[in-house]
Amino acid sequence: MSTRANSKAKASWKNTVVIPDKLYFRIGEVSTLCRLPAYVLRFWETEFPQLKPVKSSTGQRMYRRKDVETVLRIKKLLYDEGFTIAGARQQLRLESTAAKNQTPLPFPPHSYSDLRRIRHGLEEILTMLSARG
Repeated sequence: MSTRANSKAKASWKNTVVIPDKLYFRIGEVSTLCRLPAYVLRFWETEFPQLKPVKSSTGQRMYRRKDVETVLRIKKLLYDEGFTIAGARQQLRLESTAAKNQTPLPFPPHSYSDLRRIRHGLEEILTMLSARG
């Protein structure tokens, strides 16, 4: 494999992080998942207002899935796309604003009754499955 192809393979491998299905992650877990030292994560908390892990009663940082996704986005902006910290902060702000300004998908007028029918069907399936167990 050529050096160029090898570096592309490494870059794509770096960007595919599977985040486990958990409510909270400790800083060590996030550090391992994102391949970043814990001190970098703590520093980024001071630089990016979007990154605010909650603290447990013992003072441990507890990252939610959204926080881990934000860490990965910051890492990509800084390391892969060459943004400065100020530029990455502005880019995240722009992305957040754009997401808030998206127009919702319009539902056709008859969709409420369709949703009620689907919900009823799902409840029937749940009842059948509950009776089996």
